[in-house]
Amino acid sequence: MFKDRGEAGELLALKLKKIIMSKDFVVVALLRGGIVLGKKISAYFNIPLKPLAVKKIGAPLNPELGIGAVTFDKTCYFNEEIIGDLNISLDYRKTILENKYQEAKLLQEKVEGNTKGISYKGKSVVVVDDGVAIGNTVICASLYLRKQKVKKIILAIPVISKDRIGSIKKYFDRVIALRIAENLGAVGEFYRYFPQVMDEEVLNYLV
Repeated sequence: MFKDRGEAGELLALKLKKIIMSKDFVVVALLRGGIVLGKKISAYFNIPLKPLAVKKIGAPLNPELGIGAVTFDKTCYFNEEIIGDLNISLDYRKTILENKYQEAKLLQEKVEGNTKGISYKGKSVVVVDDGVAIGNTVICASLYLRKQKVKKIILAIPVISKDRIGSIKKYFDRVIALRIAENLGAVGEFYRYFPQVMDEEVLNYLV
């Protein structure tokens, strides 16, 4: 168990020492929780930090169950297996996609600030979040980043579900995880202190 996101970020930075060997990297922190870890890694290696708004798309009547995700530019990913099992309608998918896209767009515009000029093109990127249960948001992030013509995408997370790591790996050039969990119900279970990260905190980390 990690003390908090900050400790997890420090441990990830140490794990990445043999991978981030140059300044040709950008840390991409998934909002909002990933920004705390991303800041630790970015500061450790003195490389740029860029926030990325990716919103989880939840199931009808159970928004905590992720069926997909969408970025601020409407790059989206749907988990067709879960959608098929739940028999989710196309109309629902269209409506929730538009709603979550608007949320992601507003969040990105609010926090991006002076990081907007940081380019991904030709760079190796390290995607950071505070944990991966199903993996829809990190997969969606990888789809967005591939469109930016990046050189390589590395996923760096403190904890990931053992059941999902195989299907997630194919979207990344490398996956770095501090812990692979047999039963991962909620990421917060692996932290002693796991508060919600607010927009104002995100802005402070990007100063």
